[in-house]
Amino acid sequence: MLMKKINILFLFSILNFIAANSFASSRIKDIADFEGVRENQLIGYGLVVGLNGTGDNIKSINFAKESIISMLDNIGVNARDGQLKAKNIAAVMVTASLPAFARQGSRIDVVVSAMGDAKNLQGGTLVATPLIGANGEVYAVAQGQIATSSVTATAGGSSVSKGVPTSGRIANGAIIENEIDFDFDSLEKITIALRNPDFTTARRVSNAINAMLGEMRAKALDPATVEIDVPEQYQDNLVALMTSIEQLQVQPDQTARVVIDESSGIIVIGKDVKINKLAIAQGNLTIKITEVPFVSQPLPFTNGEPVVGATSLIDIDENTESRLSVLDTGVNLQELVDGLNALGVAPRDLISILQAIKASGALQADIEVI
Repeated sequence: MLMKKINILFLFSILNFIAANSFASSRIKDIADFEGVRENQLIGYGLVVGLNGTGDNIKSINFAKESIISMLDNIGVNARDGQLKAKNIAAVMVTASLPAFARQGSRIDVVVSAMGDAKNLQGGTLVATPLIGANGEVYAVAQGQIATSSVTATAGGSSVSKGVPTSGRIANGAIIENEIDFDFDSLEKITIALRNPDFTTARRVSNAINAMLGEMRAKALDPATVEIDVPEQYQDNLVALMTSIEQLQVQPDQTARVVIDESSGIIVIGKDVKINKLAIAQGNLTIKITEVPFVSQPLPFTNGEPVVGATSLIDIDENTESRLSVLDTGVNLQELVDGLNALGVAPRDLISILQAIKASGALQADIEVI
């Protein structure tokens, strides 16, 4: 009886897998992350030298001055008794991402950003800078010439700048010194984290994996997590298992949602947005006031002076072409857009209309304002 129940569950998983793949649109690797396969952020503080007089003013930026003195001390140069006036050095913050399973000796890109009042980092060279992780350990050392994507031109007291000259990039500018230990091949369970949590998507992912393995090994723990018990045949070869899993295709589900960016007037409406039957009227009252100047000349043979004045003209547009439109129950995205476009609704007005429809309870979707 137990074996029969397991076979029935397995049959259902195969049917669900086939149904999901008939509308497949995304690989699992594109909608989820795997446990342990992640980047780590690195940060460091350093100095950029060789600037063309566009560095920090060390008289006002104390931390830049102290950094220069400390750097010179480390190489045996005593600069504490002298007056530093260098304008070719800038204090910078260096950031980088340490890829998953990065090995010692490999290289990564770094981003360099000015911290003081430096005007341009173009052409400067970053001096050897340790990059540390959140635990305070050094994982890489960065050094190299900075390249910025900015262009600056100055002439006759005027200047034109394109891009951000105080931030640049060094391709392959850091060498990895330490590795992050993670014994991936010894895992007995694999955890998959969905980037957009959803119950339906999590279930589809687990069903697809079970159908591929031929046994019930994957289980959706919550809307964001799917846990897999590693089968015996993959105990010493997790790379093969991960390769098979990440290529599986499922159809991600999504919540009906309307996203509004009020600052730019951008509106994004999901495909599952529905509205109940309602009537929409969109009308505007426009008042335009224009001042027309005039000059009144004095009568001939008089001692009068010309008088300058203005006449105000008021124009009121009640937009009589606006009309009431009725939208039927279950209107989809295309019908909603077509109906509102027929009213001549502008994007800004559409935002107000959608918010009013949501307030009335007729909009079957979430509205997210960003």
